[in-house]
Parts: sequence; C-alpha cells; structure tokens
Amino acid sequence: MNALIIDDSKAMRTILRGILVNLGFNVLEAADGREAIEQMELSTDIALALVDWNMPVMNGFEFISEVRSSNVYDGTKLMMVTTEAEMDSVIAALEAGADEYLMKPFTTEAVLEKLEILGISSVE
Repeated sequence: MNALIIDDSKAMRTILRGILVNLGFNVLEAADGREAIEQMELSTDIALALVDWNMPVMNGFEFISEVRSSNVYDGTKLMMVTTEAEMDSVIAALEAGADEYLMKPFTTEAVLEKLEILGISSVE
C-alpha cells in the first residue's frame, strides 16, 4: 500500500517515513503540495497522504482542496499533520476534504490512533 508524506521538513518526513514503513507502507515523499500532486499523478494508487499545512509553492490546504476537486483520489485518505492548532484551521481543513487532523508535535501512538480511526492499522 502506498503512502505519501508531504512536508517541507526533511526531518519530519524521515520521522513519518519510519512510522509508516514499520506498518508496511511503501512511502513516497514530497516537499510541497505541487510536488505531491505530481507524485499522485504518477502513482494513482496512493491510499494515504500525510499533509503539512505550511509549505512553499502549494500549502497543505491548497493541496487538499485540489485533490478533493477530482474524484480520481476519492479513495485516498488525507490527514493533516501540522502545527496549525487554531480550531478555524482544523475546521477549514476538514471542510476542504481532510479525513483526519493531527497536531505536531505528535507521538507514534498518536499517529497509529489516527490511522486506526481512518481504518488503516497496518498493511497486510
């Protein structure tokens, strides 16, 4: 199962990659939303995208809005993983099409809990 990590921080991508690889995911990475869109066009079978909000070129909110404007990616679960803690931001992301929202900093357990909520506990 493919997962896409979208974050301009290489350190954050590395942390999330470790968690997802341990669950059996094949992990792709992008440093911004535009790069992520390109990745998704190349690999349409992405089951999960972990999306940071604050990134250059195309931010996470713009990415989610663009992905959800097409039904091609209806099966892809989108989870914001961000420092944006304002309730207005959470609501905006969910209304734009995010399936879950996780605040940074987070624990591995918090990521696993959110994945379970999304119906993803591990890759068989």
